[in-house]
Amino acid sequence: MQRDLGRLAQLATILIRHGLGDLIGRLGLTGAARKAGRVLKPSDAVASVDLAPPQRLRMALEEMGPTFVKLGQILSTRADLLPSAYIAELEKLRDRVPPVPFAALLEEVDAERGHPLIDDFVEIDPIPLGAGSIAQVHRARLENGGEVVLKIRRPGIRAKIEADLRLLDWLVDIAMAESAEIRRFRPDDVVAEFARSIRTELDLANECRNAERIAENFRDCVHIHVPRVHWQWTSEIMSVQDVAAGTPGTDLEAARRAGLDLRRIAARGADAMLQMMLKDRFFHADPHPGNVFYLPGDEIVFIDFGMVGHLSRRRRDELVDLLTGIVDRRPEAVTSILLDWADAGANPGLENRIDGFIDRVHGMPLKSLNLSALVLDLVALVRAHDLVLPPDLTMLLKAFTTLDGMGRELDPEFDMVAAAQPFLRRLMLERFSPAQLAHSARGHLLAGAGLMGRLPEDLRRLLIDAQQGKLSFGIEVRKLDHLMDRFDRTITRVTLGILIAALIMGSSIVMTVVGGELPVGLGFFAMAGFSGAVAGGLWLVWSILRGRKD
Repeated sequence: MQRDLGRLAQLATILIRHGLGDLIGRLGLTGAARKAGRVLKPSDAVASVDLAPPQRLRMALEEMGPTFVKLGQILSTRADLLPSAYIAELEKLRDRVPPVPFAALLEEVDAERGHPLIDDFVEIDPIPLGAGSIAQVHRARLENGGEVVLKIRRPGIRAKIEADLRLLDWLVDIAMAESAEIRRFRPDDVVAEFARSIRTELDLANECRNAERIAENFRDCVHIHVPRVHWQWTSEIMSVQDVAAGTPGTDLEAARRAGLDLRRIAARGADAMLQMMLKDRFFHADPHPGNVFYLPGDEIVFIDFGMVGHLSRRRRDELVDLLTGIVDRRPEAVTSILLDWADAGANPGLENRIDGFIDRVHGMPLKSLNLSALVLDLVALVRAHDLVLPPDLTMLLKAFTTLDGMGRELDPEFDMVAAAQPFLRRLMLERFSPAQLAHSARGHLLAGAGLMGRLPEDLRRLLIDAQQGKLSFGIEVRKLDHLMDRFDRTITRVTLGILIAALIMGSSIVMTVVGGELPVGLGFFAMAGFSGAVAGGLWLVWSILRGRKD
């Protein structure tokens, strides 16, 4: 890590300047900062110190660069890890970076392609449509007159991000070794999830594969569109897609002037996202207004598939069971699913709070339910009991809440719960249909048959191991060593107590002998024995009292 110490010193300086030097200490990274040659001095905090801590953290992440902006965006989906004030502030993180000169972009693309990029297009606008931390977008025109957008990766960005990821891995190892509280939140899982996400986003061809997969899922839906990919020019460092025409989702006034029905758009958008999440199990993980366009006829265009989510069939079914448990007022079922997700044991306190949560939900009219608030309240309950949700679910919950907020902007009467009900009902019917039950039974029978087929060979190996003396049994009793240690101390104290009592009685008898003088020196030894017995008794009492505190 010697090569990354300079970067570590730079990051520590940024945190201190934004008044976040104590964060380094809380994470157990003070030693790492000193190793990087940066001594923590609160007097260095000169920027943004009058702002709230969540604001200062957002500003520090923006200054740290693209890797940490993306990390902040991932953390904004983890309401089970951070308080709501931090979540709200980190949601404001956007890739606001100055554009790279077009000539610098061309240099890397031309080197990869082996010929000038400009030769493949009639015209390329050198002024970017947008600039992000990983790539920037330029408009271009084809020979047939069609317009496309070129998304070109920033030169040298992969090396910078890989260096930051190495540094994050190292810092997480240190933090987990230094702090049990940090280990409880499994930061290694968070960083691993983040590393997978950002490495995937670095591959612009992968984003196009995501786009085509979702386009294929909506091939029969005439009002949902995804821009076409031009694969002859697409690679890891550049993607080429048709221009997304229409009204930007960020300009609702323009949509109203164009005569679009915003309520219908909200309903169609919700249906599309719910199909991605619950039916296809492959979904756009960041459906904010900047990633959609609206076309005449109230049609929707989705763009930017760099961040997507995937749900296993089992996880999707668990989610359906969770929502059904809330609807059917079964707190024990909801609690069981949450504990399974968090890989935790029984928690009666959580079930009581879930019961109260469900009662509160059922006391409200359906249209009054705010799905965003509902999800955040549920996650807050999980967080209050020191539980952590799996990463794939936090991405889904984030998409749910973003979609709910976007739907309410389009239609103040938007009811996400009502929109989700047909999907949940259909999924429940499919799961318990005769065909699905037969399919599940066939799977279990095949698994059982496979197990029975392997049984003779497994028994043969077991017998061979037993004959060769390789078979051993182990019984582990938790805290047995501690119990035996306490038992040993107890026996020792009892033995010492008996010896001290005998010594006191013997000394007393000798000292109180009547009739005749004691032999020379015997009185002294009797007094010494008595005094030693008293001291030993006092020590024994003190030891017993101290043992009770332990």
